[in-house]
Amino acid sequence: MKQPCVYIMANKRRGTLYTGVTANLPRRAFEHRESLVKGFTKKYGCKILVWYEVHHSMIAAITREKQIKAGSRAKKLALIEALNPEWKDLFETLA
Repeated sequence: MKQPCVYIMANKRRGTLYTGVTANLPRRAFEHRESLVKGFTKKYGCKILVWYEVHHSMIAAITREKQIKAGSRAKKLALIEALNPEWKDLFETLA
């Protein structure tokens, strides 16, 4: 399933956050969960999918990712808590 998405991974509630973009969210979230990708998420243990947003095109998703990354931590926390106030792992909700 190819569906452009922007997503945020965390290591715990209100902990370290990672914002990314992908065309295959279930696969990418699995890679983060299993520490299959070297880099930031593996180093900081960001394994919990706490927020995501689906887009109609990869260009739109990348534009949104850049907007989120340029924003403050407070804005990222507000995004997460508006969609997922309990900070549940959303991986299980993916089709």
